[in-house]
Amino acid sequence: MSLAEEELAQRFTEHRAHLVGVAYRLTGRLGEAEDAVQEAWLRLAGRAESERAAILDLRAWLTTVVGRICLDQLRSARARRERYVGPWLPEPLVTPIEGGDPLDVVVREDGVRMAAMVVLHELTPEQRVAFVLHDAFGVPFPEIAATLGCSPAAARQHASRARKAVGDADAPSRVDLAEQQAVLEQFMLALAAGDTEAVLRVLHPDVVVVGDGGGLARTARRVVSGAEKVARFALGLLSSYGAEALSAYRVVLVNGDLGMLTAGVDARRRLDRRVSCFALREGKIVGIYDVANPDKLSRVPF
Repeated sequence: MSLAEEELAQRFTEHRAHLVGVAYRLTGRLGEAEDAVQEAWLRLAGRAESERAAILDLRAWLTTVVGRICLDQLRSARARRERYVGPWLPEPLVTPIEGGDPLDVVVREDGVRMAAMVVLHELTPEQRVAFVLHDAFGVPFPEIAATLGCSPAAARQHASRARKAVGDADAPSRVDLAEQQAVLEQFMLALAAGDTEAVLRVLHPDVVVVGDGGGLARTARRVVSGAEKVARFALGLLSSYGAEALSAYRVVLVNGDLGMLTAGVDARRRLDRRVSCFALREGKIVGIYDVANPDKLSRVPF
């Protein structure tokens, strides 16, 4: 590798975490995100030296290229999503609470919290790309239009529609980890005690449970909504799997928020491996996201 190539590789590496974050936010899959970033590197390295010299802002150029690659991935994956069994959740990004993971830079971004990602993936691919590139990363609409293959006015409209959908969804904001830990401990103690009233006190009236098993693992087959239904669901699971289920997890960060990694237990019914995380609103649990699809857990350190 020549000196110029080494310098180029070093400059690309400086932007790698940012690019993985962009691609993950767009695709919801870490493997696809890393593939998109690798493809962006190949496109950069394959350009003539004079073409590279003409790139005034390498970070912005790479962000746009990654957006274009991810759009192609999203469009090709649309048919697979339509055939997906049950609710769909992004692949969870699991990192240790004490830090030191390469993904720490990615999960610190507020836009990758699970509640926000769920909303993003209700958008069309074009809306998602326009919204993420412009609102999150400041890419100008003419460049987004070139990525989408449309006019700047159409790109602006895609972002506007996405912005409205995101605003209407009103995904709960991230709260500090100390508050998350206190609420999670209350929830687990209430479950362990089998105390329905105590469980209800921790649940927001609008709480939902979203499970993603992809037809390959056991979880909620449909979204469970409302505090009473969620309480019955959670206590029913505990009754089915037994007290073992409460000791089979460890606390980790999931997309930057507190969550649980369960290695699985062989109880009366098999409890599949899973990653679960939570969203809070007004000091109570308003979202429980349970990823049990093994295809989305291959990178998780159980």
